[in-house]
Amino acid sequence: MAVTFVLVHSPSVGPSTWRPVADVLRQTGRSVVVPDLRPVADGPSPYWPLVRELVVAAVADTGDDLVLVPHSNAGLFVPVLAEALAERVTAAVFVDAALPALDGATAVAAPDWLEVLRGKVKADGRLPVWTQWFDEPDVAPMFTDPAVRATVEADQPRLPLAYYEQLVPAPPGWQQHHCAYLWFGPPYDILAAEATQRGWPVRRVPGQHLHAVVDPSGVAAAVLDLAAR
Repeated sequence: MAVTFVLVHSPSVGPSTWRPVADVLRQTGRSVVVPDLRPVADGPSPYWPLVRELVVAAVADTGDDLVLVPHSNAGLFVPVLAEALAERVTAAVFVDAALPALDGATAVAAPDWLEVLRGKVKADGRLPVWTQWFDEPDVAPMFTDPAVRATVEADQPRLPLAYYEQLVPAPPGWQQHHCAYLWFGPPYDILAAEATQRGWPVRRVPGQHLHAVVDPSGVAAAVLDLAAR
């Protein structure tokens, strides 16, 4: 059966964070889909049903098996995507991503981080775009090309605080398919260690959180390796 790689970006940013890797994968003959989750910013709470709807719609035209490749907090949606797409999902490669609970539900943001975010909310009830949450010395190292940075920053939605207040379900048995973990740098070393405890293959490609736009060839190669193990 043919396989399609489904590169799922964090709703905190935009699909441009995955497009360079998608281009590399297509150059190697792979089928790739990059769902656009930016409409989530205007959806009702809870937001995970719309994430699920957008991803399911994005893969509706292919009958291939699917490898889910979530980045950052998109990792939390793998259980509901695996449930919706059922036996079509053969693997999930988490990339510098949040890990869902094995059963129950997972908070999108921890309580201490929610307090930080509450202090950033603007008068319209929305947060600034993701790269504006941090100081420039923290943001600049994530980019090596000013044009790429401009594209990524223009692509970001402004999410409501309620997005980070939601709980995302984790139906039991969601990780029955092959799971693996790729990480770039701290603090995702902690989650990589947890993935190891779960018995998943784990690999590191050193870099910043948006390393997929800096070294798409290296990230694509690591995703292919982990998906094939």
